[in-house]
Amino acid sequence: MDNYEQITPAAELRGRIAGFQESLRQNGVDGALIVQKTDLYYFAATAQQGWLYVPAAGSPILMIFKEFDRALTESALPDIVSLGSPKKIPDIIRERGYQLPARLGMELDVLPVNLYLQYESIFKDSTIVDVSTAIRLIRAVKSSYEIQLLRQAAACADAVSTKVPDLLREGKTEIELAGELEAYARSLGHQGIVRMRLWGSELFYGHLMAGPAAAVPSYLASPTGGAGVNPMIGQGPGFRKIQKHEPVLVDYVFALNGYLADHARIFAIGTLPDELIRAHAAMLEIQEQVKKLAVPGAISGDIYDHMVASAERLGYGEWFMGVGERRIRFTGHGVGLELDEFPFLAKGQQLPLTAGMIIALEPKAILPGKGVVGIENTHLVTASGLEPLTKMLDEIVILAG
Repeated sequence: MDNYEQITPAAELRGRIAGFQESLRQNGVDGALIVQKTDLYYFAATAQQGWLYVPAAGSPILMIFKEFDRALTESALPDIVSLGSPKKIPDIIRERGYQLPARLGMELDVLPVNLYLQYESIFKDSTIVDVSTAIRLIRAVKSSYEIQLLRQAAACADAVSTKVPDLLREGKTEIELAGELEAYARSLGHQGIVRMRLWGSELFYGHLMAGPAAAVPSYLASPTGGAGVNPMIGQGPGFRKIQKHEPVLVDYVFALNGYLADHARIFAIGTLPDELIRAHAAMLEIQEQVKKLAVPGAISGDIYDHMVASAERLGYGEWFMGVGERRIRFTGHGVGLELDEFPFLAKGQQLPLTAGMIIALEPKAILPGKGVVGIENTHLVTASGLEPLTKMLDEIVILAG
């Protein structure tokens, strides 16, 4: 694929910026300075180092520190300027005929304190306010252009899981199998980087763990953890050898042209104990319930409550989405350019679903000493419920042992 085959169309950018400007006006914000890399890419179609100033009305200004020539090639925005220092941003704004904003919006959910203080000194007559929630709400509802890119990523996610039976062998270590699958993913165009917004969160392709190792908890905001290859990483596949008659969790994110598809399937060499097969079937039942419930207008926290109640009713409340007091308090999350986008199917969340949202739904049972079973699919919210974008069969894949 040509590097520039997926340049975001100008009309797409205009629609995104217009929606953001409407939000700025509604909230009494005069302009916003976008600095976070993913947000910059969303509104400007380039991740080159720089700043995007979006006035509440008028044309945005893309100011690039590095690399200007690439930004010219990648972004369809009409006003792109080379800028050597953020101290010059007010001059550029004034040169374009705009007054400096009395209320300046920035992404305060991710902006480091030192940078905040720097921008506070640059815009000394402005009050800096948080516009991160407004940006995330806009990004939560995908356009038809984005949905097509997500479908392509989902097809690749299916292809990676479909490859597992060709590579899964008894005695192979988790990390060895992970490396082989990740090389295959790269051959399909996986970008390598999986972006997350939450501070301190990071992921490399995803999690591949077998048997009891998959049920080892970690710091990550995920129902699964894994030992990883060392304590510094503290998650994901390790050096344990895969054995017969144990569940092998392949929970990978496919990142294609910026967009992510989150996908988990269970494999086994030889049969699994009935206890694990029943638990997996229960997770599939919960998924099918939610696919019908998650219609536009449904409240994200209500769906979470329903899933927790269903797990209790089916006898898996103790092991649903983790074990113990610190288990994960969500059962699904939005995906797009980042892995942790709105909406969150989480305790107490009040965000109504909207057609065009993308949800990675992941009911999983974590059984200490035995392993993980369950499912994860990336879905599109439609008028009739959730449409799966990842389409590989949900049942456990049993290989001859």
